[in-house]
Amino acid sequence: MRDAEIRKGMPPVKLSRDEFERRYKGQFVDPAFAPLGRELDAITAAAWDAYSHSRKAPLTRKAGPGFADPDYDIAIDWLDARARILEAQRRHDDADETPRILLINGSARSEHTCPGEMSKTWRLVKLAEPVFTEMGFAVDILDLSRLASEFGKTIHPCKSCVGTAMPLCHWPCSCYPNYSLGQTHDWMNEIYPLWVAAHGILIVTPVNWYHVPSGLKAMMDRMVCADGGNPDPTSTHGKKADEAKAMELKGWPYPRHLAGRHFGVVVHGDAVGAEGVRRALSDWLTDMQLISAGRFAELDGYVGYMEPYATSHRELDEDGEFQQEVRNAAHALGNAVRLARSGRLQEPGDGLADPNPK
Repeated sequence: MRDAEIRKGMPPVKLSRDEFERRYKGQFVDPAFAPLGRELDAITAAAWDAYSHSRKAPLTRKAGPGFADPDYDIAIDWLDARARILEAQRRHDDADETPRILLINGSARSEHTCPGEMSKTWRLVKLAEPVFTEMGFAVDILDLSRLASEFGKTIHPCKSCVGTAMPLCHWPCSCYPNYSLGQTHDWMNEIYPLWVAAHGILIVTPVNWYHVPSGLKAMMDRMVCADGGNPDPTSTHGKKADEAKAMELKGWPYPRHLAGRHFGVVVHGDAVGAEGVRRALSDWLTDMQLISAGRFAELDGYVGYMEPYATSHRELDEDGEFQQEVRNAAHALGNAVRLARSGRLQEPGDGLADPNPK
């Protein structure tokens, strides 16, 4: 393919009025909406106006002091998310606050949706939780199965702004919500503060086709802004690629917004892939400059190896060794956080300058 053809760009995505209406009204097929035809027509017309004029962030205010361009009109949603992150960072840094553990359920399966049965992952999360509480930690549970079972819980895909220039990727993410495209209910603005407030993070996940489940992967992708992201969208006047590229070429520091927190991972499978997923998670977290809590805190194993799925919960009931390994992972992470908080566990790389921070 010739270079000129490559650079033509992707096909257009703008919808016609009729196609937009067909898709928008597709949300309202329930007969309960039938008597509301006139109201739906009016709402659809308003939605079309927002879409056709690309009103991504209809509610804004001047950024104000502390930003590169105080006069820039910045989304109120983003300012609210930033305020929650700053408060979470304050709590994280306060020595008088109870240290926190973020415990993440990576499974999409639950008894609240079509599988009709809780996941083994959730059971392992609930094995780990009392270990942390008995050690005196405050525990936040991030249950990613809610993406599949709860109304209004969405993690929209990462748009890879980093691939254009790192300063174009804002911390927290400014890509969502996008009201003109109906990309709302984005959960990440609630998830970011959970990570920031945490002193330790334990991810518990099954293996899905040699990878983590899709909800966990969506969250991982959207965490990219925590790894070098730009905390000031006014410096790039929103998403102006040329400004972001110029900033990066001057020298970008790649701020690691979650650096120094400790982590553990528990990965379970039934046939293949557990070790690969555990390594991938560990590499991802380490690249963000989180610190492993050690060998006992990084666990991969199989529950009911090559046995029928129908008996997998029974297999977990009978696998006391794996259950104890999960508790050990929690203990190891808790111990690492305790030692680090008391100043008795230092990161060996502290004070070293990275010659290539990307």
